Amino acid sequence: MQKGNTTGISEFLLLGLSEQPNHQLILFGIFLTMYLVTILGNLLIILAIASNSHLHSPMYFFLANLSLVDTCFTSTTVPKMLLNIWTHRQNISYAGCLTQMYFFMAFALLDDFLLAAMAYDRYVAICLPLHYTTVMSPTRCVLLVTISWLCSHLIALSLTLFMAQFSFCGSYVIPHFFCDLLPLLKLSCSDTSIFQVVMFIDASLAGFIPFACILFSYVHIILTIFRVPSDDGKHKVFSTCGSHLSMVILFYGTLILVYLQPSSSYSAETGIIASVMYTVVTPMMNPFIYSLRNKDMKRALRKLLSKGMTPSW
Repeated sequence: MQKGNTTGISEFLLLGLSEQPNHQLILFGIFLTMYLVTILGNLLIILAIASNSHLHSPMYFFLANLSLVDTCFTSTTVPKMLLNIWTHRQNISYAGCLTQMYFFMAFALLDDFLLAAMAYDRYVAICLPLHYTTVMSPTRCVLLVTISWLCSHLIALSLTLFMAQFSFCGSYVIPHFFCDLLPLLKLSCSDTSIFQVVMFIDASLAGFIPFACILFSYVHIILTIFRVPSDDGKHKVFSTCGSHLSMVILFYGTLILVYLQPSSSYSAETGIIASVMYTVVTPMMNPFIYSLRNKDMKRALRKLLSKGMTPSW
C-alpha cells in the first residue's frame, strides 16, 4: 500500500456490516431497498409541502428541511457501502474517508439542531399561541435554519481539520461500514487526548443545548396539556407534537448509545448496530411517522399522488 506524507497511509479498508460472503447479496438487497424508500419518502414529503399552500407554515418548513437533511445524511454512507458490496472492494481513500466523516458529522449535527427548532416551534404554538405568528415569523424561521446549517458545518469542519493532523501508521482496517469518528480515532498512532476533550466538549454543547431546548419545550407542552380540561382537547394538543417526539426518541437514543462514551470503551458491534439505526432506519421512518400521524400531511400526499397519476391529456 502506498504511504502518504503525513498520515502513513493513503487509504482505509471498510469491513462493512459482515465479512461473510453469503451475507453480501442479502445485505445489498435490504439496504438498497431501505435507501430507495428513504429517498422516495423524504422527496414526497418535500414535494407535498412545497406544492400545498396550506402547509406553508413554520412547522412544515422545518420538516421539509429535515427531510432534505435526512436524504443527504443517508446519502453520505449508504451509496458507498452498496458500491463496496457490489464491486467486492472495501477500500476508501484517505481524502474520501475524511470527506465522508465531515459530511456525516455535519448532517448529524444539523438533524440535531433542526429537531430542536421544531420542538421550539411546537412550544410556541401550544404554550404561546397568541404570539405564534410574531415569534415564528418567516424571517426568524429562515434565520434558525441558516444558523443551524452554519453551526453544524463549522463544528464538523473544525473536527475534520483536527483529525487531518493525525498520523495513521498502524492498522488501516475500519471495523465499520463508513468512516465514523470513533473507529477512525482508534486507528491513530498520534496523541489524541486533546482531540478527545475537544470532541467531547463539541458533542456535549452541540448535543446538550439542542436537547435542553427540546426538554424545556416538552416540559412546558406537557404542563399545558395537563391544564386542558377535556380528554379530546388533550389528545388534539398532543397529536400535534407526537410525531416529533417519536423522531427525537429514535435519534437521540441511538446517538447517546454511541457517542457519549470515551473512545477506549467503544464497541464496534454496538457502534454498527446503533449507526444503522440513526443513519438508515431513522431517516427512512421519519416520512412514515409524519405522514401516518398527521392528517394535513396525509391529505397533501394524497393530493400530490393524485396529481401525479392523473393523465395530462
